[in-house]
Amino acid sequence: MPDHPIFYAHSANDHGNWHPLKTHLQSVGSLAKEYSTDTVWAQESELAGLLHDLGKYAARFQMRLQGKESGLDHWSQGASLALTEYRAVAAALAIQGHHIGLQRGSKDALRGLLPSNLSATTLPGLQISDPDIEQLLSRVQQDGLTFQQPASYVISTWTQAIAAMLDVRLLFSCLVDADFLDTEAHFNGNAHGKQPREPGPIFDPDAALAALDAYMGKQVRQASRADAKVLTAREALWGAVGKAAPSDTGAFTLTAPTGSGKTLAMLRFALEHAKHHRLKRIVLAVPFLTVIEQTARIYRQVFADFPGNFVLEHHSLAGLGEESERQDAEGAQERQRRLLTENWDVPIVLTTNVQLLESLFSNRPSACRKLHRLMESVILFDEAQSLPQHLAVPTLAALSHLSHAYRSSVVFATATQPAFDTLHEAVAKQAASGWKPAEIVPGHPELFKTLKRVQVRWPRNNEKTSWPDLAATIAQTHQVLVVCNLKRHALALLDGLKDTDGVFHLSTNLCAEHRRAVLDRVRKCLKHGQPCRLISTQCVEAGVDVDFPVVYRAFAPLDAIAQATGRCNREGRMNAQNQLGEVIVFEPEEDSNWRRRYPTHAYYQATEVTRTMLANYGELDINAPEVFRTYYQKLYDLSDPASQNAELNQAITELDFVEIARHYHLIDQNTFQLLVPWGDRWSDFAALRSEAEREGITAGWMRRAQGLAVSVYRPRDGMPAWAIPARLKRFSAANVGVSDEWFILEGDYYHDTLGLNPPEGPQLFIA
Repeated sequence: MPDHPIFYAHSANDHGNWHPLKTHLQSVGSLAKEYSTDTVWAQESELAGLLHDLGKYAARFQMRLQGKESGLDHWSQGASLALTEYRAVAAALAIQGHHIGLQRGSKDALRGLLPSNLSATTLPGLQISDPDIEQLLSRVQQDGLTFQQPASYVISTWTQAIAAMLDVRLLFSCLVDADFLDTEAHFNGNAHGKQPREPGPIFDPDAALAALDAYMGKQVRQASRADAKVLTAREALWGAVGKAAPSDTGAFTLTAPTGSGKTLAMLRFALEHAKHHRLKRIVLAVPFLTVIEQTARIYRQVFADFPGNFVLEHHSLAGLGEESERQDAEGAQERQRRLLTENWDVPIVLTTNVQLLESLFSNRPSACRKLHRLMESVILFDEAQSLPQHLAVPTLAALSHLSHAYRSSVVFATATQPAFDTLHEAVAKQAASGWKPAEIVPGHPELFKTLKRVQVRWPRNNEKTSWPDLAATIAQTHQVLVVCNLKRHALALLDGLKDTDGVFHLSTNLCAEHRRAVLDRVRKCLKHGQPCRLISTQCVEAGVDVDFPVVYRAFAPLDAIAQATGRCNREGRMNAQNQLGEVIVFEPEEDSNWRRRYPTHAYYQATEVTRTMLANYGELDINAPEVFRTYYQKLYDLSDPASQNAELNQAITELDFVEIARHYHLIDQNTFQLLVPWGDRWSDFAALRSEAEREGITAGWMRRAQGLAVSVYRPRDGMPAWAIPARLKRFSAANVGVSDEWFILEGDYYHDTLGLNPPEGPQLFIA
């Protein structure tokens, strides 16, 4: 028996075992160091793990474990010691934030971590478990723990703001994941001790490449109905990515025309590249759920014989797409998937731009926990043109530093490659490596020429088209896609087609399960030659695999028009009859106010750049990559991305993690989720509504509700009567609390074609 009291980190688990504090600190320090082994700051990461719960050596905290105390800050003492004794600023910030989120790294903020200031600067409602750090250290010494001065640190100078921000966040990620996993292992323990979770599948690039080659042979090449020129172009792209794979790790672009097989080609590059450089995983981020579902379906087929969760989907609809998963949502594989989404301990991750990029700028422990898995990885961005301009410079700087400092490779893949390299100097001010990507397919201009499958007809002499006239034309066209700039426009066109057969609608006014079903029906009609008239917003453009002979596109930014052309004669089958697909760009008859014509001012600006180029050149060749380079250069000259988002840039400069997280958002956050009664899933809606009314909603309820939810803008003058707030389960019946994010549709306002269609709908619609 020890001759001093035993201090504990956590109370007893189900087997009655308490978690010794010394064991916890050593385990977390060891894990954090393991996660950062190949960095220069591995010792600082270990120190953060050893110090993160220093305040648990306080007598008051030990009483808290017995239920006799509450409201204690047990982390600030370790942060203070890391800062004052070991000069480890990043470790101090990580320790301070491992429960409350990363805070602020300015000199004034760090003064709050001085021992004399701890009691005065702790969060409201909390008290320091013991302000006497010397007394805590004496108990550490009794426990036999020792701390060492790190040989090098995360932060030596702060001249590169983004670099410092990301380095701190990566160390924070190592600490948080290590802490979560060791705590989880304790509470999952049995009579024999801690039980760590089962690790994710092993990444074997050789086996993965063999599976991909087999899939390409049997499922793609043999089954393809594409034109011979398309097949030739796809083989050229396939060879080019293989040739580029041994390139040094860094930043890359992959420019290839729509329909050239880019989805599988970039997977080949990533696998070959990871094999050559012994990288640890592949992360693919896409902008829209429609794209990720499509890509996930392909990846599941490629790796069908691999262990479960070899490919991990981390997005709001993951686990909802397969009937077997719906029937056994609590099965072992599904439980493991949910655990793995916390820290991405898998070979391949499929996620969204929002999930990945907002995590890179978040301060929350749960969001940052997975970030250390991005080190020594291949990170692919499909449809890279979707990155918002106002976030371009800080995003590129963060990805550049991740690539340069942590042996990762970042790939921007698209048919309409943004000229982000022209922002190199602005990026270099925040991350020394700047942005100078290498092109994986240097011969891509020839691919675009080979894959010319459409003829674009541009509006002439300011000609305008009314919705009734367009509706009459569409009604006489057997198979046609129309892409509108606004949902209001799509509804106006649909109104003119209400007596026409084979009309479908696609927009984010449809819940995700509904959109998936519409696309399945559309593809079936196209395949069997049935009438098919799809009226859509921009959500159909980025990577959605549909193939129409005719596409009408409302005048828009050049990259949006090009994406729409990718839904026309996609497989090149019309070329065999010496025909091209037809894309008609039209100018709707609308009010001259841009707010009535376009979803955002940035969208309007980009449209005007397109209009100016069309006036100057007469025709714009969407098969010419140099046209897009000119377009983006003119757009950046007009909008000056480097000068945008001043508040975010200021927060980054000041290393203010709270404000950084508040200002970095890819999508408008002023929205709420509305559970809707889509007819095909009425029973699911009814069950969710009943559960919400009877028990209140939980995280599990929200996860199951995602497939039947529509995201809606919050009105300025109060919530509409048809949106009923959902009650939160954690509140008692006597103290009812309601969610401000989740509502349930009341009334007959969900249409089988239009989706959400409330009486005052248009001003709430998200375009």
